[in-house]
Amino acid sequence: MINLSNKKILLIICGGISAYKSLEIIRILKKSNVQVKTILTKSAKEFVTPLSISSLSHEKVYDDIFSVENESEMDHISLSRWADLILVAPITANTISKLSTGSSDDLASTVILASDKEIYLAPAMNVRMWEHPSTKENIDKLKNFGYKIIGPEIGDMACGEFGKGKMTEPNEIIKQIEIYFNNRKKNKKYKAIVTAGPTREYIDPVRFITNKSSGKQGYEIAKSFRDNGFETTLISGQTNLDPISGLNFIKVDTAKEMFEQTINNLPADVAVFTAAVADYKIINYENKKIKKKENLNLSLEKNIDILANISKHNSLRPKLTIGFAAETNNLVKNSLKKLEEKNCDWIVANDVSDNSIGFDSNENQISIFYKDKKNENLKKMSKSLVASELVNRVIENLN
Repeated sequence: MINLSNKKILLIICGGISAYKSLEIIRILKKSNVQVKTILTKSAKEFVTPLSISSLSHEKVYDDIFSVENESEMDHISLSRWADLILVAPITANTISKLSTGSSDDLASTVILASDKEIYLAPAMNVRMWEHPSTKENIDKLKNFGYKIIGPEIGDMACGEFGKGKMTEPNEIIKQIEIYFNNRKKNKKYKAIVTAGPTREYIDPVRFITNKSSGKQGYEIAKSFRDNGFETTLISGQTNLDPISGLNFIKVDTAKEMFEQTINNLPADVAVFTAAVADYKIINYENKKIKKKENLNLSLEKNIDILANISKHNSLRPKLTIGFAAETNNLVKNSLKKLEEKNCDWIVANDVSDNSIGFDSNENQISIFYKDKKNENLKKMSKSLVASELVNRVIENLN
């Protein structure tokens, strides 16, 4: 494990008998030379006091979003940006419910919603509350949103019952945080390239051929690489998505431009080709706008196959080359064929005939076809979680 020295962790403590364990978390973190700032929810103050927290953390305790003093010193946006990681321990069923709906009615939930950092949640509640269908549904939502869940464990409850719902012990929680930072440090040696979005092939200066790709899945994959410490380059066609900070972001228009930028940014350890590159381009491009006429005949020729070209390159081929396949039928057959023909290591395929997981959707359901092992089918989930699942597999492969 690596040393957590000089890391900055924001600890949010919710109400519940397990709140006393947060004192041990602070003690361990401070012993590891971690800077800890703390937010107490209103109900948490029924179990632990601001004085006990500040005595251990040697920092001011934040507890009221409407405090003029707090806001003038460090507002909720700054507090969320200050941390390297946010840990909510314990998190109650009530706060889980609030986060699943995007509610932000206190400082804790507002900071979480405003954060751009990794957020870990350590649930603690009665076994019946944990097993309730609404809690399970809310946890699934939070996983889809990208939250990391630690526990809960099976054991004796403070209420006298036995079952799943006990908060994970502080040492194990710290261990999970150490693993996160360790992976980020280890992955800094890796370089990732992601292509995303549609390309355009121009007919004249104002008209072009394109496709329905939104770029959402590719952008989420690039974010996940970035968040896991990779040196990341995102080469994107024209989308309605905002550029992503913290990585090398390159905007392109045509398939030729995307190919050139991909070559320029090689070599890389992994390349993920999610872009929906136009298969054909116009032969008879007109330099001036074509005036309306009864019939317009276009001559097309095949575009460069970026994926196949890179996958078969003798010197520039990434260690791990992953292609995407958007299929409307014969998904397995077509994906396996593409895996072989393109010389990929993996093909990630989805059925775009299903509008709930197709172009422009926020969810996806993928199958991963491997060159050297049995394919696997993932359940339907958010594109953010798909990205996380895919990048986790990449990290496992590279290491």
